[in-house]
Amino acid sequence: MTEHTNKQFDVDLQRIRTELLQMGGLVEAMVQDGMQALTEGDIGLVDRVREHEKEVNRLEVDIDERVTQILARHQPTAIDLRTLLAVTKMLTDMERSGDEAEKIATMARRIHEDDRSYMPDIEFRHMANSVILMMRQVMDAFARQDAILAAAVVRSDKEVDKEWKATLRNLITYMIEDPRTISRSIDLLFIARSMERIGDHCKNMAERVIYMVHGADVRHRGVKAAERLVRGEPEPTPEEKLLAKEARQTEAAVRAASAQAGDGTAS
Repeated sequence: MTEHTNKQFDVDLQRIRTELLQMGGLVEAMVQDGMQALTEGDIGLVDRVREHEKEVNRLEVDIDERVTQILARHQPTAIDLRTLLAVTKMLTDMERSGDEAEKIATMARRIHEDDRSYMPDIEFRHMANSVILMMRQVMDAFARQDAILAAAVVRSDKEVDKEWKATLRNLITYMIEDPRTISRSIDLLFIARSMERIGDHCKNMAERVIYMVHGADVRHRGVKAAERLVRGEPEPTPEEKLLAKEARQTEAAVRAASAQAGDGTAS
């Protein structure tokens, strides 16, 4: 009887893993289709995004129910328990990523169906590719229990945040310089914001993968703490933290003095 129960547990757990990966693949496709609808004007992709969003919602409910059942029936421990707990949290981030992808597709349709002109020249491809790669990598990290790859996803979110801020500055500049771009710039602002939020959700899921593998919660501890953990490096002592802080302050002071000296020479 124990052998049968263990086999059933393995089957149930594998199905949960498989369905979460399926969910991730759908969300990745939704982001790709939404951005293609924006850049190429293929409005037919919007309907496909919406169909995928319904499937993502169905999978969220199905996986959540399966996790509840497996917890009640098998009372797992160690990494199996952490996996299930991680999945329950990742489900929320995955579903919200799907919502953001649907927003991108809906806004793309609005932009291409509207006859307003004066489209600001904003390049979204790199930001979109970064977010899509983050989604792919976090699913790969989950499938292979690869905490090092998960930590790389956490770091990637910083680059997406930088691109979001740069896009925000550019759009504000367009609106100030040419009021005709205001309405369209706001639409593009919502698209960029959705991509930035998907990046945040990928980061959250990556942190859950690290918890799943190492049993440590790295939320709110910063990228460097996550990277030290997955590499097996110890936390710095208070003295080491103080020395590092003083070194950064000294370096910043030297840079400032050098810049000031350079300005004086130029004058």
